[in-house]
Amino acid sequence: MLVKNALDYGKEESEIRKLFEYGKKRKAEIGAENVFDFSIGNPSVPAPKSVDESIKKLVDNMDSVALHGYTSAAGDLEVRAKIADFVNEKYNAGISAENIYLTCGAAAGIAIVLNAIVNPGEECIVFTPYFPEYKVFLEKTGGKLVEVKSDDNLQIDLDAFEAAITEKTRAVIINSPNNPSGVVYPAEKIQGLSDILNKKQEEYGHPIYIVTDEPYRPLVYDDIEVPYVTNYYDNTFVTYSFSKALSLPGDRIGYIIVSPKMKDSADAFAAIAGSGRMLGYVCAPSVFQRVVADNVDVTSDISIYKKNRDLLYNALTEMGYECVHPDGAFYLFVKTKGDSREFCEKAKKYELLLVPADSFGTPGYMRVSYCVDTAMIEKALPAFEKLINEE
Repeated sequence: MLVKNALDYGKEESEIRKLFEYGKKRKAEIGAENVFDFSIGNPSVPAPKSVDESIKKLVDNMDSVALHGYTSAAGDLEVRAKIADFVNEKYNAGISAENIYLTCGAAAGIAIVLNAIVNPGEECIVFTPYFPEYKVFLEKTGGKLVEVKSDDNLQIDLDAFEAAITEKTRAVIINSPNNPSGVVYPAEKIQGLSDILNKKQEEYGHPIYIVTDEPYRPLVYDDIEVPYVTNYYDNTFVTYSFSKALSLPGDRIGYIIVSPKMKDSADAFAAIAGSGRMLGYVCAPSVFQRVVADNVDVTSDISIYKKNRDLLYNALTEMGYECVHPDGAFYLFVKTKGDSREFCEKAKKYELLLVPADSFGTPGYMRVSYCVDTAMIEKALPAFEKLINEE
């Protein structure tokens, strides 16, 4: 007998992946230049040249057995130390190498953390809109996903958040800059969240953890600042990926930080290591551990994403679309006319591939990924206009 949840998830891909696969098929049929694929968050900006230089240097100068061999399960200690030094210099976080566990990207990081802290029947709060795979990651723990509706600006509604916390609440996931909206949570929201959680921890007599999902942290525009959550709340796990900042989504490299200010921090790190072990993670890819250590302070050229954002946001709002202005990431969150799934299905007539936001917990919206060639956006604008004007 197969595990039903595994079978169901294997047969039914996410809306994003399903549309991405449809796009590949459609491009083969009519040519990639004729398909306007805004489905997936696959960085279109190339990795910085320093990344390729690091790979070449490692291959040319490091013993092949050592380069491709196992590291410690938590990751190479020197790599973790370099990451800790960078995070401390940038965010004054007060961490050490011993607080860092290297992972196969942020997805693996979140899955590891949730399986380390959530018991069957316990609850994990997310804010709409949210990345739908959180539900999949949580499924393995036996925990329950609790959606808290954000306010009209897609910011955290602190009153709604406080009302949603129960004695079963074990974790809260924060994703800022947000996928799919591009919204950044400001310091006052993070402080308010922390104050509420500190009060609730005392009331219930057990820790409630914040899990931050941060692959888009460096992708912010117009001098917007993203608060570093460990500086506001002690019981915080940071999950990070280099996928977006260094344009390395297929190389699967990231990390977990266990805040040293967390209650029983050493045991929490041990639980992370144990969770990684139970899930079958031996160590993150050894070559790319060393590559990111060389490039921990480097970011791809995000000016291209800003240009795309401004072009798409301004054009769509002029056409009559109602869009959330994104301060970060590379997604535009747009209200649809009527049912979002029907609207996005109708968009296929114009070869527009747009993701309905129902699975993000926000029906009536769609996500438009603008990490694409600028020329494609320019070519797609007439199709967007036809779509919104269709009766």
